[in-house]
Amino acid sequence: MSEQPTVFIVDDDEGVREAIVWALRKEGLHVESFPSAEAFLATVPADYPGCLVLDVRMQGMSGLDLQQVLNAHGCEIPIIFITGHGDIPTTVRAIKAGAVDFVEKPVSREILIERVRDAFREDERRRHQRAVRAEVHSCYQTLTAREREVMDLVTNGLSNKEVAQMLGISPRTVENHRARVMTVMQADSVAQLCHLATLCS
Repeated sequence: MSEQPTVFIVDDDEGVREAIVWALRKEGLHVESFPSAEAFLATVPADYPGCLVLDVRMQGMSGLDLQQVLNAHGCEIPIIFITGHGDIPTTVRAIKAGAVDFVEKPVSREILIERVRDAFREDERRRHQRAVRAEVHSCYQTLTAREREVMDLVTNGLSNKEVAQMLGISPRTVENHRARVMTVMQADSVAQLCHLATLCS
């Protein structure tokens, strides 16, 4: 299976599945299709780039059940739900669980392509965020326990003097710890350090 962004189609209606595959491949998109949620789970890695076009109602595991399984495994692939039986409670449940879109059958080719491209952009955005978070965590792990304490107190608004009093160390020592924290975390300001701290939580 190629590592390029892929549209994964999961629908137990063979006719619908083939029509969607044809429409997307004609647009030059890389597509893989599956007749069931179980077949998808058995084949596709959890962190595969792309998006998922998923039928709500299927034999066996439903689309909403598959979404729940993916969420439980930390898989953040953008999901576009399609259904011939749309209703507000189902839509609300899908969107609250992280679906990026919900469209009713029959889906027009133009709308589907537009939604898929939007989902690809969302997938790229999420992957970038995860990469940034991973880099921040990596930097944070190199700090000593004391430096983490100083970072926590500084990002909670305490001055060097207040941090020194709380930790029972000199203000000069706090300054040294703080300077190293700023360097290691690649922060140019306390405001930026506060933002980075939120990524470490």
